[in-house]
Amino acid sequence: MTIFDDIRESCAAVALVSTHVTINYDAVTQFAQRLDLDTEKNDPGQERMGSEESATAFVMALDSINFGSGYFPFLRKRPGMSGYHTVANSLRDLIADTGPLTTSRLATWTIDDSATTFAQVLDGGPAHELMELFVTAWHDLAAFVDQHGDGSFAATVARAEGSAARLVEMFDEMPFFHDVHSYPVVGPVSLYKRAQITVQDLHVTFGGKGPGAFEDRRELTMFPDNLVPHVLRVEGVLAFDDDLFARIEAVEDIPVGSPEEVEIRACGLHAVELLRTALAETGNRMTTGDLDNLLWNLGAAERYKVVPRHRTRCVFY
Repeated sequence: MTIFDDIRESCAAVALVSTHVTINYDAVTQFAQRLDLDTEKNDPGQERMGSEESATAFVMALDSINFGSGYFPFLRKRPGMSGYHTVANSLRDLIADTGPLTTSRLATWTIDDSATTFAQVLDGGPAHELMELFVTAWHDLAAFVDQHGDGSFAATVARAEGSAARLVEMFDEMPFFHDVHSYPVVGPVSLYKRAQITVQDLHVTFGGKGPGAFEDRRELTMFPDNLVPHVLRVEGVLAFDDDLFARIEAVEDIPVGSPEEVEIRACGLHAVELLRTALAETGNRMTTGDLDNLLWNLGAAERYKVVPRHRTRCVFY
């Protein structure tokens, strides 16, 4: 069994017994029929920056801090940008202004560096906490790359020998990437949002070549966050019970690892698997990773933005 099998099986097990979140199976087919497969892409994390080493460093550094959606309501954002786009574009500007990222830069990164780069105020609030988490994440990444690639990001990816599963397993060594949570009856539920999306971002950035070449990329699952399940809820594919819906509407924090939070992500992941199967039956061979990217970009539409989605302060998404 691969790590991707474990993710799919544990999430399917949650979907079978979930009580706060349910899947409308009829709606899956209906959504597949009306899904706009030409949704405009807008992800600055998948736009190559510089040489192979520099571009790999950018992707890995960004995805190591590709979390904080639960903090984003408190983040100072760039005009017209989401929290993620604010962070991603701030990092791109840093590299454009000061040069490629290195492990020595990341290992000595400070909270003041974070505040300056991402234009945040260190006032003890949620955004301050997020900046501290970014520091820890980059220190961990620097140690990881020094260990596996002797300071080279591209060499670190090469250690996976073209295996997405192997690279995800390597990332799991870093605490902030260990996206596994316990759920009653089922036990451990593997999700691995950021480890998997790093593989996908490398693939898109390099067009499936060099550091972006993975023979088992089709095995990637959906990257369970809070936006794609939200799109599925708005489309009627997912249904939340009244209490959970009210808490989300009130912008209440849904604790990471709670049954409700695990159900949202696990049922979302399983629903995307069903959606991919429905598309395949029409002749569309889109990978689950590409389908996730499409749904994520779809979530930028106003009809989704005007409806509150669940917020969880954690390091996994």
